[in-house]
Amino acid sequence: MESLARMEPGAISTLFREYSAHPIPISAFLTIDGNILKGRTFNLSTEWSQSETVGGARLRYAQQWVLIQNNNKETDIDILPPNPGSLLHGELLSSYSPSGDLKAVVRETSSQRGHQFLEVWSNYGMKKVLDLTALNKHGRVYEDGQFGCLAWSACESRVLYVAEWKRPTVESSDSASSPSAVDSTAGPSGDCSGKEDGHLFWDDWGEGLTSKSVPVLCVADVGKGTVTVLQGVPPHVSPGQALWAHDGQGVFFVGWWHEPFRLGLRFCSNRRSALFSLDLEGNCECLCGDTNSVSSPRLSPDGCFLVYLQGQVFGPHGQCLSMQQYDLEKRTISVLVDVVQRPKKEDFAGLYEALPPRCWAADSQRVVFSSARRNWRDLFVVDRTTRRVTRLSDPEIVGSWKLLTIQNDLMVVHCSHLNEAPRLAVAFLPSAGLEAQVSWDPLDEGRLLGVIVDILDISPTPQEDNPEYSGLDFGALLVTPNHLPSGTKVPLVVFVHGGPHSQFFTEWNVTSAGLATLGFAVLMVNYRGSTGFGQDSILSLTGNIGSQDVKDVQRAVLTAISDQTACDKAVTLDPNKVVVMGGSHGGFLACHLIGQYPDFYKACVVRNPVINAATLLGTSDIVDWRYSCMGLQYSYDQLPTPEALTTMLQKSPITHAPQIKAPVLLLLGGKDRRVSPHQGLELYRALKSRGSPVRLLWFEEDGHSLDRVDTQADCFLNTVLWFQQHLHLH
Repeated sequence: MESLARMEPGAISTLFREYSAHPIPISAFLTIDGNILKGRTFNLSTEWSQSETVGGARLRYAQQWVLIQNNNKETDIDILPPNPGSLLHGELLSSYSPSGDLKAVVRETSSQRGHQFLEVWSNYGMKKVLDLTALNKHGRVYEDGQFGCLAWSACESRVLYVAEWKRPTVESSDSASSPSAVDSTAGPSGDCSGKEDGHLFWDDWGEGLTSKSVPVLCVADVGKGTVTVLQGVPPHVSPGQALWAHDGQGVFFVGWWHEPFRLGLRFCSNRRSALFSLDLEGNCECLCGDTNSVSSPRLSPDGCFLVYLQGQVFGPHGQCLSMQQYDLEKRTISVLVDVVQRPKKEDFAGLYEALPPRCWAADSQRVVFSSARRNWRDLFVVDRTTRRVTRLSDPEIVGSWKLLTIQNDLMVVHCSHLNEAPRLAVAFLPSAGLEAQVSWDPLDEGRLLGVIVDILDISPTPQEDNPEYSGLDFGALLVTPNHLPSGTKVPLVVFVHGGPHSQFFTEWNVTSAGLATLGFAVLMVNYRGSTGFGQDSILSLTGNIGSQDVKDVQRAVLTAISDQTACDKAVTLDPNKVVVMGGSHGGFLACHLIGQYPDFYKACVVRNPVINAATLLGTSDIVDWRYSCMGLQYSYDQLPTPEALTTMLQKSPITHAPQIKAPVLLLLGGKDRRVSPHQGLELYRALKSRGSPVRLLWFEEDGHSLDRVDTQADCFLNTVLWFQQHLHLH
């Protein structure tokens, strides 16, 4: 029996609009409202992101719940219906004060593009507003997740944030004092003319951070209505991720080395950085070694300990991290969670993502965090004294668990699955040693999707095993429709992630959900080198891209097709209707697959793919990646050699272009800083010159992720139509 009939473009767009409209929670904050007869009450304030494809907008809205802790059984939580959501206009950043009585908001007005304000709100309306643009102390406030922060002091009178250094104008350079990171007569590039040259090049932090060059730490005094740029930051580092010391007399921050030049920082956990303390008099001290990468500093409630994540410099851009503990009284550092080299199947697999802003238990003894574990994202707690890591996510509810906040030991998590849209759940963290007794309460009913999800554990054949890292396996997620008659043969979409050191979770994915509803099966492959499988798996891919990862994907496809139980026997995968898609390194692999297995794949869709690593070398914001993935050493003064360029070319899919038979759809972002769109153009011209079917869509205003709302809708529609056309679905 054949698969689902071809759908018209209007129906495809309507489906995507429906699925992409499911809101995604992005933050949560809890305050204790008091006690009532039944128990203690909490106010839960949340912020959500939602795509609105008709207007091409990504909306943010707020929603609140009231939670009641049962006096008779403290782990029981009564949940009152939430208030209707309210749209947030122009908010770039927001943060509640420690008591929850005040809320700071950095807002940009729509009427005056680029004009920014800092607002302070109380229960009785707006308490204070500072016109940051008019104060003219700094440039734009950083709202990104890499540098940005908005932190209240314990006394709730000052707010700490990060902004761009106020550059001197073309006419004058004395309108504001420069930070200590930049000499008062010289710009960051070393220009000492005293006046700014309008054509001077400003080095920035790459893809997704193109407007970020010289960050400074800023303190707004709410009572006085003033803003101060903190002095004393070492001139060779760029500060970010700042937080107040417990006494409010200083701050902690991460400083990234920016000499001799900046490399792309987004999605890169391997940039040289360190943890610093800075008092308000301008005295700065490095608290850790300066040869690693660090991130996510978090201060314990009692103010005695800092935890932060640490990794290696250069090498893989995504890596298994350690959690370090800094004792502020003893001034000593110890390892709280070490790097996991090769975890057992059911064990904790290591740390791979940033810590949430609030992750400490009330006892200052435990830290709660989310991290990848094979094909899942799970929730864990580590005890600071025993260093034992315990899983907190419900084993009966398989999927993705992401911690949003923990306050007064009440945890708020974001849960989803490939067949279930995102929702929230809450639970109290049990006492130390009793964490396994945690009891979760969902805040609303899950919105289930009619698809089947199977988890595949795959082992390479002896010929495909890596002798240096022998015995590693990998995983895949198979999503199949369950609304078709039994025995239906369905086409298979092989979905390959980028990175390469990232992964697919069992979490809500609009693309996979949409394709499965349209009658496709979707195979999402976590090849060796993906995160969540230990550091050995990541290191095994070094020097082996274009071969080990390609073979893993093909092995996963063959396993899924041959394994009838993987489809629950409801549908059958059609081996004659297999297509492939992927972005970035996933596009690199997709193009390798159609070149190395030219008769197997019937069509291909790639987003900003790496096509020729040799020609990409001088155009990417992460030039070091081109060396490390190839198994070559990198240094800032590295110059390409014929041998290195030959290696890069030999491992690139462009070498297989003459063998490609599958029609290729290229989706390129005109402002991509990570993988130049000229990579895709290189393949486009190679295929056109050979008469191979190829189509190119150019999104002029998009970057690497092609994440604008209207672009995502356009890409999904064109992907489906391309597959339908070349699979001859009628």
